Amino acid sequence: MELIRSGQSAVDSGQDAPGLGQDAPGLGQDAPDTGPGVAADRRLPTADLRVALVHDWLNGMRGGEKVLAALCERYPDADVFTLFYEPGTVSDTIGRHRIITSTLQRLPFARAHYRRYLPLYPTAIEQFNLDAYDLVISSSHCAAKAIIAPGRARHLCYCHSPMRYAWDQFDAYFGPERVGAVASRWLYRPMLQRLARWDAATASRVGRFVANSQHVAGRIRRYYNREATIVYPPVDTIFYNSDGTPPGRHFLIVSALVPYKRIDVAIEACRRVGATLRIAGDGPDRDRLERLADGHVEFVGRVSDQQIRDEYRRALAILLPGEEDFGIVPVEAQACGRPVVALARGGALETITPGETGILFEELTPVSMAGALEAVADAPFDPERLRANAQRFSRERHVERMHAVIDETLDAPIGTRW
Repeated sequence: MELIRSGQSAVDSGQDAPGLGQDAPGLGQDAPDTGPGVAADRRLPTADLRVALVHDWLNGMRGGEKVLAALCERYPDADVFTLFYEPGTVSDTIGRHRIITSTLQRLPFARAHYRRYLPLYPTAIEQFNLDAYDLVISSSHCAAKAIIAPGRARHLCYCHSPMRYAWDQFDAYFGPERVGAVASRWLYRPMLQRLARWDAATASRVGRFVANSQHVAGRIRRYYNREATIVYPPVDTIFYNSDGTPPGRHFLIVSALVPYKRIDVAIEACRRVGATLRIAGDGPDRDRLERLADGHVEFVGRVSDQQIRDEYRRALAILLPGEEDFGIVPVEAQACGRPVVALARGGALETITPGETGILFEELTPVSMAGALEAVADAPFDPERLRANAQRFSRERHVERMHAVIDETLDAPIGTRW
């Protein structure tokens, strides 16, 4: 593996990899299970804890990275383990930590095409040596939760989602219309089926799951047969606020440009109602989306947090066409006093109050979404009501709840399963 500090070169430490998928999935319990014969072991003082934070990859500041940043603030001396790291793309709160990357970091074109190394993620995450740590916290939407922690350590996983493309969203990433019928059936489907088996098997490596929404807790129960404590992710409701700017007449999307976000549906829906759409963000799906768009769509690319805040304030409404695990963008938009148009699935059902803070549409089609666009344009929304709803997901509430869950986990006997 490679050790990276900001501004320093990498050093290879060469750990051997355990066998792939060696664990069997565990049964979830409503109450923690300490197992037979496990004695209580009081936790070390926080200052003496050796803490490892594990994150899938670090190449931007999205919702998952904001959760990691909050953990980095609590544990300023923690080491951060990740498959890939692109310096300069994360906050100083994360970047000042010692960041240890996998051997995949050195492969050709890893920075730009890290997703192509997906079949190697299991072996790479299992190569990390965490024997020196007392507490392991993984922040996972892909492979991080499969890290192998020592038996005396607590392993808490903040799960943003079970691996989407290996489970219920395979077609959105690797369906015939994405990669071709032959590759989808004979290459990607067998590969992702194997990855799904590994993903389920390694769930037993986690002592306690924390989910970012009720929706994700249900997916953890379905795919891992485990229960999860719900802690909503942090939203900076102090930074994101309304300054009285009157709304414009255009719609806004703030998103990574990846297939499951279904931005193509929003482009067509805006075309149907004759509305202008601005899209902030970048990603591998951009070229395809630009080919679908015409003069009514403007791609503004990656922008700063300050620019995103200004975009929220100037928009008529923010659009969320795809199914989100939680969805921080809708909450940021509401904090800025703007309503949201979202698909009535996933995290949107927990963050949006229909008719008060946004409009939900039932079917993932341009026709259904177009009807919601017309409805939101005609409906009055109270900026104070929008902001009050966003405050339920404030960063302060996340930190308080997350700290309580970590402390509770540390106070439980070693080997406790939740």
